[in-house]
Amino acid sequence: MKMVVCGCCAASWRRCVVMSLRLLFLLPAGLPVRSQGESQSDNKQMDNITIRQGETLFLSCSQGDFVTHTAWLNRSSILYAGEDKWSVDPRVSLVTLNQDEFTIKIEDVDLTDEGQYICAVQTSSRPRTTSVHIIVQVPPKIVNLSKDLVVNEGSNVTLMCLANGKPEPAITWRMLSPSDDSLSSDSEVLEIPFISRYRAGVYECTASNDIAVDTQTVELTVNYPPSVSDGRDVGVTLGQRGVLQCEADAVPEADFEWYRDDRRIFNGFDGIEIEDSGALSKLTFFNVSEADYGNYTCVAINKLGSANTSIILYEMTSSDLKQTAFENSDLLEGPGAVQDGNSGTSTVFTPTCLLLIVLLQLFLKF
Repeated sequence: MKMVVCGCCAASWRRCVVMSLRLLFLLPAGLPVRSQGESQSDNKQMDNITIRQGETLFLSCSQGDFVTHTAWLNRSSILYAGEDKWSVDPRVSLVTLNQDEFTIKIEDVDLTDEGQYICAVQTSSRPRTTSVHIIVQVPPKIVNLSKDLVVNEGSNVTLMCLANGKPEPAITWRMLSPSDDSLSSDSEVLEIPFISRYRAGVYECTASNDIAVDTQTVELTVNYPPSVSDGRDVGVTLGQRGVLQCEADAVPEADFEWYRDDRRIFNGFDGIEIEDSGALSKLTFFNVSEADYGNYTCVAINKLGSANTSIILYEMTSSDLKQTAFENSDLLEGPGAVQDGNSGTSTVFTPTCLLLIVLLQLFLKF
């Protein structure tokens, strides 16, 4: 691409620059261009300059001797003509203008600043142009991301992540929490067919290019009906405190109902307390009577369904308590051994001690 700066214009320098700019974009590339004085212009193409968005750009060209006029142009706009600023952009300023150098500065470079820039120099003999192409790199930024989702188990889920940047950013999806490397995608869309409760969690979208990385997350909640753990029967002696427990796994959390046979039990009924805490419900008897023994049913309910389990409250006698205590005791470690509850060591009766005990018993008979 070539440009002519009028060497013998009678009009002002500014008008010459404008005319030269028109010639630049009207004449075909590679066509010899001459000024009114038939002197061939010198045109130089510099290597491309790559800069990141937000940085400061310095554009400089050498002047040489006998320079009469200079100008910096950006595509169809004149930025500076000598010391006169033509650009209305406050980011553009003059740094140096002398016989050796003509430098301008563009602060906070943006994508709109990308393109060709030309330094036009008019000497006493011929015009000279130097052009350079500016490439602006932009860090990735996620601009469109799926919102947090609440879906029912079995649904088909699509997560979308769109990002801008230059070079064009690569998009990846992964399950962040709980971590699952098997559930990932290298595209803008992550498809999860027939989603299960085990796919609920936090998903991370990453947009990356040669400059930087941008990440954002989406939380995915999966609703499913309750499932209740098998109830454990509870034995309690008369007059003692007894607690029946019911645990349910559900999203959203389940509401609990307690029944004795077909009759629903309410909190405070006959001195019975019902306490619900998250996934756990407790039915407490503060003073168990004969009438309290029997079969109880716990029902867990949410908007997707229900589940239940049965628990028996039965009477435990004193002999049952002794038997339970005996079975749970670890005082005896084996024949001939006695457990010391303080030290945890065992003392073993020796044969001599056993012999003395037998002799003592025989002596007492006589």
